[in-house]
Amino acid sequence: METKQFKAESKRLLDMMINSIYTHREIFLRELLSNASDAIDKIYYKALTDDSLTFDKDSYYIKVTADKDNRVLKITDTGIGMTLEELENNLGTIAKSGSLAFKKENEIKDGYDIIGQFGVGFYSAFMVADEVTVISKALGSEAAYKWESQGADGYTITPVEKDSVGTEITLKIKENTEDENYDEYLEEYRLKSIIKKYSDFIRYPIKMDVTERKLKEGSESEYEDVVEEQTINSMVPIWRKNKKDLTKEDYEHFYAEKRYGFDKPLKHVHISVDGAVRYNAILYIPENIPFDYYTQEYEKGLELYSNGVLIMNKCADLLPDYFSFVKGMVDSEDLSLNISREMLQHDRQLKLIAKNINKKIKSELLSILNNEREKYEEFFKAFGRQLKFGVYSDYGTHKDELQDLLMFYSSKEKKLVTLDEYVSRMPEDQKYIYYATGESNERIDKLPQTELVADKGYEILYFTEEIDEFAIRMVMSYKEKEFKSVSSGDLGFTADESQDTAAEEQENKGLFDFMKNTLSEKVKDVRISKRLKTHPVCLTTDGAVSIEMEKILNAMPNSQNVKADKVLEINVHHDVFASLKDAFEKDQEKLTLYTNLLYNQALLIEGLPIEDPVEFTNNICKVMV
Repeated sequence: METKQFKAESKRLLDMMINSIYTHREIFLRELLSNASDAIDKIYYKALTDDSLTFDKDSYYIKVTADKDNRVLKITDTGIGMTLEELENNLGTIAKSGSLAFKKENEIKDGYDIIGQFGVGFYSAFMVADEVTVISKALGSEAAYKWESQGADGYTITPVEKDSVGTEITLKIKENTEDENYDEYLEEYRLKSIIKKYSDFIRYPIKMDVTERKLKEGSESEYEDVVEEQTINSMVPIWRKNKKDLTKEDYEHFYAEKRYGFDKPLKHVHISVDGAVRYNAILYIPENIPFDYYTQEYEKGLELYSNGVLIMNKCADLLPDYFSFVKGMVDSEDLSLNISREMLQHDRQLKLIAKNINKKIKSELLSILNNEREKYEEFFKAFGRQLKFGVYSDYGTHKDELQDLLMFYSSKEKKLVTLDEYVSRMPEDQKYIYYATGESNERIDKLPQTELVADKGYEILYFTEEIDEFAIRMVMSYKEKEFKSVSSGDLGFTADESQDTAAEEQENKGLFDFMKNTLSEKVKDVRISKRLKTHPVCLTTDGAVSIEMEKILNAMPNSQNVKADKVLEINVHHDVFASLKDAFEKDQEKLTLYTNLLYNQALLIEGLPIEDPVEFTNNICKVMV
């Protein structure tokens, strides 16, 4: 028997096919099952134009059989089969695809699109097999042929007997090595797992003989192993079913079956698009945040299918980072796949799908916000931080897209509110959207800096997450209203617009200069406060860096010791100010003591560390004595 050489390629090319193109060895089964599905599809297409053929879908199937003792795995299909010439051309020439040629000849365009394009998937079998045998009988032919190969050395083709039309592929599975466990491709549970993972939605039944532990007939306690033929795949994917025929429970079952999460989805979105790019998608917004969501280990992405065959488990390009919490899948016939079908060629179709999905997610979130407020607040508590990171990232590129989804706690409403709701309630004389930063709502409630803004009747947004102020700095303004911190040097108004503090400042200039010199480089200035009413002192800032930003930036690894330009503000209407004036006139050593105490008091209010706690406690003792 003459061994024929592969026509087009060398041993090096086949080695590349086997060892380089595919990332995971288990892919071989996906490829062979996809080829089997293509073979049945070809009969379907033939039947469309050949009146002598009828296509009864229930008569067609694929079967996977494992023989552990002989290390043999078989994949049998009832498809169109291959002639001698097709065996020569399709299996004897690496990277020549019979499916691609069939598609071009028959101008296939309807929903039964054939998967195979490149003609290399078959050779993935050599990743797990020492020897591959193909026995095939073509539709309309009396003859059958056997193709055999042990790899790059070549192949043989001989006539054989075969009763039925179709193809049987037999793999002689490799022996285990130190690095690879090939036994797993003969294990029933492993084969079922691979079929469910990659080929669950192939439209024809994939059958296996499955061993089940059952009670012996007539016995109440004795069990026996019973071998039954079972269909492993679901065949009809949920996303191809009519939405009207599906219930909430159906979508929740699919969510659990695909292990998108251990919770129940907060919301699902079912998309069917038949336009320039055809695709179906089911997207889920989870109820609970995954335990590893804000870690480096978390992988974003949607499952990606091509005609029901899983191509990528996590396609990150389909989701922007700020919507990385979304789970689900996309199935499209129109994607340009690379040669291994494991990755996508980054093309216009993929970008268009991603753009449409992004719009759909935002639209759905806005719908929940407007129509199911409690559910949205539940979602925002879990994933709002990610939306804020989205506003901040890429230099604020996505701020316009995300700002309507943001929520912050309101000083007036005592609950989460949107920016739109805040602006809609603003009095006519209010120039800015005011916010205050702190570790919690309770701490912000007690901040001295909020007094004047609150007394003016203005609403304050509470920023309690480290990302909040950074994100808002990127937004800058909302509906032409700028954001302003209650700790900023200029609030845009004073307690009494007619009040003139210039005379008071001039009168006490010596006192404030002394206090500023005492604090040296700790503060940029000491000045009369226009915002304090009942509290004696507070810290505010001049410049772009706030006190809260200073705390966050300096808590980061490799911090550059960033400092805000702090200003110590003194309430001249508080009893403490009289003591300061008296000390300035009579005992400047006491004034130094008072100045340091007030500064440290202001630090504590802001949640900043005191530089020398021992000195601080000693100073308190001095005052008490």
